[in-house]
Amino acid sequence: MESFVERFGLWSADQHKQAHEVIARLKSGEVDVVRFAWPDQHGMLRGKTLVASAAVDALLEGVNLTSTLLAKDTSHRTVFPVFSAGGGFDNPGMQGGADFKIVPDPGTFRVLPWSPRTGWVLCDAFTTDGKPCLFGTRQILQRAVGELDAMGLEFVAGLEVEFHVFKLDDPSLRLEHAGQPGEPPRVSLLTQGHQYLTELRYDRVEPLMELLRSQLIALGLPLLSLEIEFGPSQFELVFGPTAGLVPADTMVLLRSAIKQICQRHGYHATFMCRPRIPNVMSSGWHLHQSLRSKPDGRNAFVPQDDATALSPLGMHYLAGLKAHARGAAPLASPTINGYRRYRPFSLAPDRAIWARDNRGAMLRVLGGAGQNATRIENRVGEPTANPYLYLASQIFSGLDGMRRQLDPGPSADAPYETPADQLPRSLGDALAALRADTVLAEQLGTRFVEYYCHIKEAEIARFNLEVSEWEHREYFDMF
Repeated sequence: MESFVERFGLWSADQHKQAHEVIARLKSGEVDVVRFAWPDQHGMLRGKTLVASAAVDALLEGVNLTSTLLAKDTSHRTVFPVFSAGGGFDNPGMQGGADFKIVPDPGTFRVLPWSPRTGWVLCDAFTTDGKPCLFGTRQILQRAVGELDAMGLEFVAGLEVEFHVFKLDDPSLRLEHAGQPGEPPRVSLLTQGHQYLTELRYDRVEPLMELLRSQLIALGLPLLSLEIEFGPSQFELVFGPTAGLVPADTMVLLRSAIKQICQRHGYHATFMCRPRIPNVMSSGWHLHQSLRSKPDGRNAFVPQDDATALSPLGMHYLAGLKAHARGAAPLASPTINGYRRYRPFSLAPDRAIWARDNRGAMLRVLGGAGQNATRIENRVGEPTANPYLYLASQIFSGLDGMRRQLDPGPSADAPYETPADQLPRSLGDALAALRADTVLAEQLGTRFVEYYCHIKEAEIARFNLEVSEWEHREYFDMF
């Protein structure tokens, strides 16, 4: 009898070959369990852990998950009426918490270095009739990559990720700490901050840096550097360029790996953009991107001479990123907290502009004639972003610029003074900008955009019901 994968033709010939290699490893006794991991709408990994013997069949049959997982906001609350007609998704197949399938991409299989005898594989979401799940974000990026592939081009990206790591003092696991969400852990600093890139500070946290280095290299991630960032207990990792889906797959695995590794060694890692600690500095996710010609491997952004920053194709792509910056904002910065980062003179952008090698600009162009590393660095993202949506928004925006041959205008050498469209100042404003961007909405899928906005607006509604410390301090005595 045909398996789920075979019945619906879900794998390429390469994936079938990779699956046979994985099955051989499972049957050899190399691992005891396999984690089937699926990146949800927030880019968080969910899934099930199967014993190795069961994992052999699950590679070809997939694993059933409850469709309510597609309805969760960041507090893990279900924000769609899943027991009503259509389940709130206008889709009878998702009514009543019905199942959907996650199917492994066998090329992503690896053994986790921090968890003894544990395999791990990344999965895609499908409905039970073998169709790609409308809300599967990895498949949205696959579509974007496929559009480039049809043009003989390949998306190349390098990751530059900031985050915080603290000493874990109290995990907040008393009975009264449960909730949705529960109480955050109590932590203390590893560094006092404000000694950017100093060797003494690096040496002070060398045990943590070596722990991360050894485990991430063992995981097969293309790590280049480990750095002390400017803020207290803030760090940065830089990764070499990879192509297609790999940069996004790297990011979801990286975040989960760092949090797990740190937790096992008495640390708490967070990719929250701006934690509520004194003298904090916001964390960003700077995305370095270019396009590569598939026939000859040539960087398609390299200009012929120094008269222009990029090739004509590169300039059109750049113009597309600029034109759709507001609409793409909630995909690059999907949390309420992330919009506290956009402020002038802060090494974070506040408007949609580009410039040559200027860290105040949203789009920083690096390289030039004869330099194969020529690229665009988008500095708008925060490290909580779902990488599949962030990268897809870049490709779809760039493609629109290429198709319409848009002009990005001149380099903005004074990025906080140059007149330009302002980036959204709140998540609500960003969602409105996404809905208004007809190109992005069409490319991402109008139903997906409405679904995504519904989830994020549910988070905003919960936020607006809370009385903040600022309000209490401002009004409790005054009135």
